[in-house]
Amino acid sequence: MKAIRIHAHGGVEQLRIDVVETPQPVPRQVLVEVKAAGLNHLDIFVRKGFPGLHVPMTLGSDASGVVKEIGSAVSQFAVGDRVLVQPGYGCGLCELCLSGKENYCAKYGIVGEHRDGVQAQFLALDEDKVIRMPSNIGFEEGAAIPLVYITAWEMLVNKAGIKPADMVLVVAASSGVGSAAVQIAKVCGARVIATAGTAAKLEKARALGADFVLDHYQQDVAKEVKKITSGRGVDIVIEHVGAATWQASLRSLAKGGKLVVCGSTAGYEVNVDLRFLYFRQQSILGSTMGTRGDLFKILQFVEAGKLRGVVDKVFPFAEVAKAHEYLEGGKQFGKVILSFAS
Repeated sequence: MKAIRIHAHGGVEQLRIDVVETPQPVPRQVLVEVKAAGLNHLDIFVRKGFPGLHVPMTLGSDASGVVKEIGSAVSQFAVGDRVLVQPGYGCGLCELCLSGKENYCAKYGIVGEHRDGVQAQFLALDEDKVIRMPSNIGFEEGAAIPLVYITAWEMLVNKAGIKPADMVLVVAASSGVGSAAVQIAKVCGARVIATAGTAAKLEKARALGADFVLDHYQQDVAKEVKKITSGRGVDIVIEHVGAATWQASLRSLAKGGKLVVCGSTAGYEVNVDLRFLYFRQQSILGSTMGTRGDLFKILQFVEAGKLRGVVDKVFPFAEVAKAHEYLEGGKQFGKVILSFAS
């Protein structure tokens, strides 16, 4: 079979399509034929390299496909089932894992970062690492859902405790996490201010349900947020950009507001004036990924037509270098997908 791998860190020239042995499932595994795989900024970070990564490595955290074979002890799936891959994993044995908080496990990892990923034609996976796809979506949309949706759900529902009528600022709503956060916030009954960098992206954010949209290149986001909220600020900020947007995000918070951060795509070193933080009784919350249990909840909303995976562009998997360049260029709204369909 073919797999997208790197043997060294660097630019897109490091992306290789290798021919490797097709995996064989053991008794509690399923063999999945991959139909589509979603790109994330994590793929770019892994390709460029940071401490602790091993090579060679198969990239990718999100995939959808069809069960082609099941191990002798598999009880939850049958050949022909359409499935998604669970992108995160814990040890499965500790108190946190067993209580449904596997993303807090000391051994928590993400496929495509801490172990080989999913951008391959076939995957042999433990049956608790796959989940059935909703019947009303295709493979490309399915591959756009898991990582960004469990991340956004964890941020809004579990960390921020979103409530109906909350005002939420979603920074960079054109990203995978951003486009998921806009939809989740609306499903929870909140009002949403979304930022993006082009008129076309702002219109797409509005089409997803954003009540207000702001151009973060042309407008002073914090000042506009204060206008929209009559000087109060927002209850929740969904932040994943980092240094480039940090100060505007903090300035946008209401008293008692919560800023939840899951990434730092534009720089990880920021400043915080502690006087404002404690006087205004605000919270800054770090958040990483989410849980399998929450993915079940998310997919129920997808099945009901209340949430959807946002696909911007699909590339054949052989054009993975072009897909990386497209994502790095910030051209997308939603997810960039690699098609493995024959």
